[in-house]
Amino acid sequence: MPRRKRNAGSSSDGTEDSDFSADHEHTDRIETYGRTRRNTRLTRASLRLSQSSQDSSPVQISPAEVVTFSARRVTRSRSLQQGPPVTPKKYPLRQSRSSGSDTEQHVEDLKRAADQDESPPRTPTGNTLSSESDIDVSSPNASHDESLAKELSLKDSGSDLSHRPKRRRFHESYNFNMKCPTPGCNSLGHLTGKHERHFSISGCPLFHNLSVDECKTRASSRDKQVEERTLSHRQDENRHTTRHQDHRQSHGNNREPLLENITSDYDLELFRKAQARASEDLEKLQGQVAEGSNMIKTIVFGRYELDTWYHSPYPEEYARLGRLYMCEFCLKYMKSLTILRRHMAKCVWKHPPGDEIYRKGNISVFEVDGKKNKIYCQNLCLLAKLFLDHKTLYYDVEPFLFYVMTEADNTGCHLVGYFSKEKNSFLNYNVSCILTMPQYMRQGYGKMLIDFSYLLSKVEEKVGSPERPLSDLGLISYRSYWKEVLLRYLNQFQGKEISIKEISQETAVNPVDIVSTLQSLQMLKYWKGKHLVLKRQDLIDDWKAKETKRGSSKTIEPTALKWTPPKGT
Repeated sequence: MPRRKRNAGSSSDGTEDSDFSADHEHTDRIETYGRTRRNTRLTRASLRLSQSSQDSSPVQISPAEVVTFSARRVTRSRSLQQGPPVTPKKYPLRQSRSSGSDTEQHVEDLKRAADQDESPPRTPTGNTLSSESDIDVSSPNASHDESLAKELSLKDSGSDLSHRPKRRRFHESYNFNMKCPTPGCNSLGHLTGKHERHFSISGCPLFHNLSVDECKTRASSRDKQVEERTLSHRQDENRHTTRHQDHRQSHGNNREPLLENITSDYDLELFRKAQARASEDLEKLQGQVAEGSNMIKTIVFGRYELDTWYHSPYPEEYARLGRLYMCEFCLKYMKSLTILRRHMAKCVWKHPPGDEIYRKGNISVFEVDGKKNKIYCQNLCLLAKLFLDHKTLYYDVEPFLFYVMTEADNTGCHLVGYFSKEKNSFLNYNVSCILTMPQYMRQGYGKMLIDFSYLLSKVEEKVGSPERPLSDLGLISYRSYWKEVLLRYLNQFQGKEISIKEISQETAVNPVDIVSTLQSLQMLKYWKGKHLVLKRQDLIDDWKAKETKRGSSKTIEPTALKWTPPKGT
């Protein structure tokens, strides 16, 4: 039997046909995998054939290559057949490949198809090969094939976007099956009146006791109000802009700019009130200095703010401020509260300078020598002049002794009042100047100061009297004290005859002051050439009642005094 001539596209024993029939008999998963691999191989083959056609070399497939190709396919088909057995499917046999001129014609057709269709090859699913894993890299020309495939994909990437996922539109992702949780609501309408449906309680008209039409009506009315406000605001802006420009051109910087419609009426009213308060404070601090008038209206003294009564000769730079800030311990005066705070942080004084000669409870009295503590005594005199009219002693403090009464607490000894006396008085004045601070007035401290001055006179074995003229409040205080001393003496006196001289020696009160007090009480009568002292029991009873009500807290205890008279007095 003559031997059949072997064609370039066929195998000798029909192995190729059996391979193709086996590939078609696999399951769908294996069939898909096989198609993908075959398409990849065909794509590589078409690229290699197109490259070889450009070199004008004849295409010849040797039998060895066919055998190698067939062997590789047989091996792969056998490996696939080793899987689980499947039901064979019958397909019509494919036509065998042609040899010779048919092969050349097939190569030219593939070349023309590649030139016409420059789009990148696609997978069986219809997507473009987008990664290197989609290309079989087992062939020696894999890198070249990959580069060509990438170039083709880059060329068509601008026009072909079918492989990209589409963005879902709102109507595609909107869930129309959602419903409003409000019972009895059909999810129609919206509280804002601008939507046809709602799916929450916050937008449910029924939950807010409204209907859909009411919501729409309210929305339209709100829009109209907004439009009207916008229109009126624009008109007001135009009108006020013109007014501001006219005002600026007419007055320039000589007047305050117009402030209307710049902010709300409430804020503008607050600003006007702040302006009024600032101008009032400025008038107090920087008013014109009138000769002989007291420009220091208030002083800040410790935790008190005191209104002054009279003029005091402070330096002009301090007098024109209107308000002074003073340290209540060293009596230094300052211009501002900030300076006072800094001073208080550094000030080490907690009581007046000098010797403490008396203490009873929280009441203490310090003896301060004007020669040893000149600055402190000068500041004390300037402070006293703010509340005394007839005081003339300011800077010449060396010949005087100052007795300062204080009230102690956990922060220090606070100034209550003071009195001063000359070291050597030819008229036996036991008080030159006396003052009780306004915050301690009408509490019994004035009488305590007067009583203490007479106690010192008793220790000195002298009869004392205050220096004249007395101020109005000083005269009232002294007469009240003298009245109390006389009524106490008469209450304790048991004899029938009384002498003014004896009263003076017992109480250290000047006889002139005793006679004037008896006359004011209508207890001194002149009868048959003699002066008689009447013991009025009604006045004594009234004094006893007041003394019992007042108590003994604000009295001077002679035994608490630790003092000896200075030498040379």
